[in-house]
Amino acid sequence: MTAFVTGADGFIGSHLVEALLAEGRAVRALALYDPRGGRGWLDEVAGETGREGLEIVQGDVRDGPQLTRLVEGCDTVFHLAALIGIPYSYEAPASYIATNVEGTLNVLEAARTLGGLKVIQTSTSEVYGTAQRVPIDEAHPLNAQSPYAASKTAADQLALSYHRSFGLPVVVVRPFNTFGPRQSRRAIIPTVIGQLAGGARQLRLGNLHPTRDLLYVTDTARGFLLAEQAEAAIGETINLGTGREIAIGDLARLIASLMGVEAEIVEDEARLRPAASEVERLCAGIDKARRLLGWQPGGDGATSLEEGLRRTIDWFAGRPAPAARALEYVR
Repeated sequence: MTAFVTGADGFIGSHLVEALLAEGRAVRALALYDPRGGRGWLDEVAGETGREGLEIVQGDVRDGPQLTRLVEGCDTVFHLAALIGIPYSYEAPASYIATNVEGTLNVLEAARTLGGLKVIQTSTSEVYGTAQRVPIDEAHPLNAQSPYAASKTAADQLALSYHRSFGLPVVVVRPFNTFGPRQSRRAIIPTVIGQLAGGARQLRLGNLHPTRDLLYVTDTARGFLLAEQAEAAIGETINLGTGREIAIGDLARLIASLMGVEAEIVEDEARLRPAASEVERLCAGIDKARRLLGWQPGGDGATSLEEGLRRTIDWFAGRPAPAARALEYVR
C-alpha cells in the first residue's frame, strides 16, 4: 500500500510521513518545487542517505495533469498541501483560492480519474469561527472569519461533494491547533519560545484572550492514520482535538514557566487581527472521533499539553533563529 502525501514537506505533513513509514507503509511524498533543491522538512525525515520506503517527488497541487501522474500507483491520498497563515490571507486572498480550493479540486479529480482512491482531506478548526457553543462539534455552523478560513471551508465542501456526487471515498479530518517541532516560527508557540530564548523578558503578542485547543503534532498524525483505517469515517467530517482550551495569555505564561523565565506579557496592536476576524474561542467536541476512530486524546500514548510544550521547547532550543524571525507572529 503506497500513500501519497501532499504538503509532505511541511510541519504536519512531515510528521505524517514519519508515522506512515513507522507503520511499514511506502510513501510518495510531494514537496513544493524549489529551484534551490530544498525539500522542506523532508530533508530531515530522509536524512543524508534517504529512507527505505520513502519516495520524494517535487511538484505543485495547482498543476492538475502533473498531480494525476504523480498519484498513479497509490491507494490513499493524504491531502495536506495548503497555503496557510491568516494575516497573509488578508493581503493575497486570490492565492489562497488557487492553492487551497483549486489545488484540492486537482487532488479530487486525480483520485477520481485513477479509480476512486481514498482521499483524506485536511481541514482546520478556523472554519468554525468563534464558537457559538462549546465544545464545537462537527454540526457547529461554519463561519469563516478570514479569507484563509473561507478557502478551507470551500475545499472541505468540495471534497464532501465528490463523495456525494461520485462516490469518492473521502474523509475530512479537522485538526484543531496543532503544535510541536518543525512548526513555523511565526506561530504562537514558537514565537513565545523564540522571544524568551532570545533573552526577551517582555513578550509582545496579539490578542491574549482567545482560547485554543492544542494538539501535539504526533497525535494529529495518529488521527490521520485512524481516519484512513476507519471505514465508518468515509463521507464524514471528524474533529481532532483534546476538548481542553487555554487562553493565549495563559499559554504564554505556561511556556515561560516551563522555560524557567519570568516575563511581562504585552498586547501589541500591530499583531492584532481585524476585530471581526478574530476567532475568540476554539474547543473541540471529540465524541465523533471517539466513536468512529477510537480517539483517546488523554490516553493511548497521547501527549499532554505540558509534555508537548517541553518537547517543543527542547527542539527549538537546538535550532536558534535570527532575532528578526523570532518576533514574527501568526496564530
